[in-house]
Amino acid sequence: MSDKITLYGIPNCDTVKKARVWLDEQGIAYHFHDFKKAGLTAAQAQAWLKDVQRDVLVNRKGTTWRALPDERKAAITDDAAAVALMVENPSVVKRPVLFDGKQHHVGFKADQYQHIFEK
Repeated sequence: MSDKITLYGIPNCDTVKKARVWLDEQGIAYHFHDFKKAGLTAAQAQAWLKDVQRDVLVNRKGTTWRALPDERKAAITDDAAAVALMVENPSVVKRPVLFDGKQHHVGFKADQYQHIFEK
C-alpha cells in the first residue's frame, strides 16, 4: 500500500508540515506531490472530487480565495468550475490532500490519520 500513498500540498504550509511529520513518525512511506512545483491536473482534481465535496476541497477561508475577484468566486457553482479554479490556482485547495491508496482525504488531524491507517 505504501507505494500508492500520496500526500498533495505545498511544503511551506503548516498543516502539510504536520501531516508529513506524522507520516514520518509512524514510518509510513508516501510520495509527496508539491503542486506549486509539479502542478495540478484536471484529472487529479476530478479524482479528489469523487471522495471529497468541492465545498471542502476549495478553501474559501484562505488568502488565495479571498484575493479572487467576486465574479470568479461566484462562478464556482459546480465541480467543473471548481476543477478549473484548482488547476489555475492550486493554492486554493485545502491542504493537505492525502490519497491512502483507496480514497482521498482533506486536511490533517492526528486522530483522523490514525483512523485512516488503522484500516
